[in-house]
Amino acid sequence: MGGAVSAGEDNDDLIDNLKEAQYIRTDKVEQAFRAIDRGDYYLDDYRDNAYKDLAWKHGNIHLSAPCIYSEVMEALKLQPGLSFLNLGSGTGYLSTMVGLIIGPFGVNHGVELHKDVVEYAREKLDDFIKNSDSFDKFEFCEPVFVVGNCLEISTDSHQYDRIYCGAGVQKDHENYMKVLLKIGGILVMPIEDQLTQITRTGQCSWESKNILAVSFAPLVQQSRADGEKHDAVQLPPVTVRSLQDLSRIYIRRTLRNLANEDSQDKGLVQRVPQKRKRRRCRRRRINTYVFVGNQLIPQTVESEEEQTEEEHKEVEEEEERDIGDIEILKQVNVLRDQIMVLPLPESLKAYLLYYREK
Repeated sequence: MGGAVSAGEDNDDLIDNLKEAQYIRTDKVEQAFRAIDRGDYYLDDYRDNAYKDLAWKHGNIHLSAPCIYSEVMEALKLQPGLSFLNLGSGTGYLSTMVGLIIGPFGVNHGVELHKDVVEYAREKLDDFIKNSDSFDKFEFCEPVFVVGNCLEISTDSHQYDRIYCGAGVQKDHENYMKVLLKIGGILVMPIEDQLTQITRTGQCSWESKNILAVSFAPLVQQSRADGEKHDAVQLPPVTVRSLQDLSRIYIRRTLRNLANEDSQDKGLVQRVPQKRKRRRCRRRRINTYVFVGNQLIPQTVESEEEQTEEEHKEVEEEEERDIGDIEILKQVNVLRDQIMVLPLPESLKAYLLYYREK
């Protein structure tokens, strides 16, 4: 599924396209998408396809189309401190973006069927924490992934404020998914070829809203033919943070806030990347192909057609940034610089930096 917006040259360009097409509609979702480069979750040989609005699959590794993730993030209505469960967590791309919004006092769990994919997700998460400057710009709820079938979750598991299922849910399993949701919570899942938002309004009451027509591979059900009894999936425990961990969170928050206030007082801003001038497009219908399970099926989708040179010139004028007399700083990791000058032992500085090397 995908092909709803034009391909981008890089992650920011892709996000611009998703915003223009109204798939991304809120600032917090936009910030999360810009902070996590989709290309980092592709294998190196396939990275050239990362900024197309298309799903990608290689072996057990799978990423949904950017337009799907955009609708999911908006439909979840995420807020700091919420608990989130990702059923079919895959590469961890979505869970990492969610973690940037729910913050350090949220809960961020994922269940993935394939062990090799969980290992891949943990590697990508570790790389984000150690190497991405975006990590220091947010308060983060680190995802915890477990291996298992999401249809085999233990019946005594805790409930969540927000749940997403990344595989097609059969009608028979709809109530099973709903039970995992807290009252007032939101569940987003594909059911009967519709990406659906379900809000739990009471102990036995729900409200449903169709978001988008989609095609997802169905959830994998455990085979009972051999009579073997499979162990129930134990979700990660919800634990209280240690005093040491809380101290790190609040020290980093205080330093980050002081840096922001200092920049505002001095009228300084971080350098804004030069916005690429793009032609505004109008849609036309073309034939393309989408994955349904392991099959390629032809499907008509909306594509784009360039406008005239005169219209292109008007768009360029609209998109030019006017920054006036604001002084622009080069991109620097201010939080890291502040921590490094603190009169603290090097081991404590390393802890405050999450042992990041840059």
